[in-house]
Amino acid sequence: MKRSELLRVITGAAVLSISQCLGRPSQALAMEGKLPALDAQAPDFELEAAAQEGALAEKLQRDAFLGSWLVLYFYPRDFTSGCTLEARGFQRDLSDFKAAGAAVVGVSADGTEEHVSFCSSEGLGYTLLSDPGGVVSERYGSWSSPFSQRHTFLIDPDGILRARWKDVSPSRHSQDVLRALKELQQS
Repeated sequence: MKRSELLRVITGAAVLSISQCLGRPSQALAMEGKLPALDAQAPDFELEAAAQEGALAEKLQRDAFLGSWLVLYFYPRDFTSGCTLEARGFQRDLSDFKAAGAAVVGVSADGTEEHVSFCSSEGLGYTLLSDPGGVVSERYGSWSSPFSQRHTFLIDPDGILRARWKDVSPSRHSQDVLRALKELQQS
C-alpha cells in the first residue's frame, strides 16, 4: 500500500488515521511541538543544503538570509504527491518571491542526495535543506517522527518570525504565502 493510501483509509463515512490503521495509540503520531512565537526571533538552523541545479552546499544557516525575507517551508517527503505539488507551486511563483526580496527554502528529513534528485527532477530553482533527525523541524514545532510536518514560516529581513501556516493545502499554499508577504511589506 502506498504511503499516501496509509495516511487516509476511508471506510464508508469513517476516516481512520494511520495510527488507527497500524494499531498504535493516537499520541504516537501527534508529537508536533509548540510553534515558535510570532514577532520574535525565528529559531536558528544550520543544515546541509541541496541547492539549485543539484549543487551540494556545505551547511546553510538562518543568518545567511538576514537582509532579505525568508519563506521557510517544512514538508514530509520528496517525490510524494502533496510535497511535489507544493514544491511546484513555490517554483511557479519563485520569480514573484524574488521580486519581493524573498528567498524560498524547503526542509524535510530526506537526505541531500534525495533532495538533489528531487530538485533536478522538478526543476527547482531554490534550496532544500536536509534535517534527517528532525532537530530543526522540532524547533519550529514541525516534527512528527519520522517526518517534518507541512508548516511554513515567513521570516523578515531582521530574522523575526512574521507569519506561520500549519497543515497547509499544497495546491494553493505558495499563493497564500506570497499574498501574506506582500501585505506584510505594505504594512
